[in-house]
Formats: sequence, C-alpha cells, structure tokens
Amino acid sequence: QVQLVESGGGLVQAGDSLRLSCADSGRTFSTNAMGWFRQAPGKEREFVAAINMIGGRTNYADSVKGRFTISRDNAKKTLYLQMNSLKPEDTAVYYCAARRPPGGLGIYSSPTLYDYWGQGTQVTVSS
Repeated sequence: QVQLVESGGGLVQAGDSLRLSCADSGRTFSTNAMGWFRQAPGKEREFVAAINMIGGRTNYADSVKGRFTISRDNAKKTLYLQMNSLKPEDTAVYYCAARRPPGGLGIYSSPTLYDYWGQGTQVTVSS
C-alpha cells in the first residue's frame, strides 16, 4: 500500500526558496512514477513536475521551468521538489502523487494517470 505524506510547506517572501518532501511508507516507491501538482483557491489542480521511477526523466510545467527541480531518493523512499525564485502566483496547496506500475519509466502530467495522493502541504508566497 502507498501512503504519501508531504512536508516542507510554509510562508515565504517572493524570491525565497523552499524544498518540499514527500515520504512514502509503502514498499513500492522505487517502481512508481511520481509527480507534483498544486491547487490554488478557486482553481483546478494543475501539473507542476513529474519524474520517472529511476529519476532519469523529468518534465515541468512551463510556469515553473527553470525555477523548480523535482528529484527522488529511492533508498529513502522520498520525493522532493526544490522551489527557487518563488512568486506569489506559486501560492497553492502542493500535492505529491504516485502512479503504480506499469509505466514506471514514463512521466505523466495528467492527474488522472496517478493512483495515490498525499494530503497536501500549503505554500504561501507573499509579495
């Protein structure tokens, strides 16, 4: 069973950095493609970044490309999102998601392709 727990959110100023973590208590982390999504108040959940099961392929939303970096440590069963140069428009609840096999070598930007979700962590960026 996959259980995802996000951490690392908070209140920061524009231009600051944050690193989000997503810990998986299950036994299949290394075979799961993973992703980060976010949802701002009144808006739909949107794709942020994705990584395949071995970390060899990544993909980013245009709005975060060059500022955010997704990575994973399969030994620690943890997914990360390094967020630099934060902007007020990055304010949202951030969710990590896991896709169970098959397809672990792929990268996925649609939330419908993920099977498990964390509870979310709030990121607030003040101007």
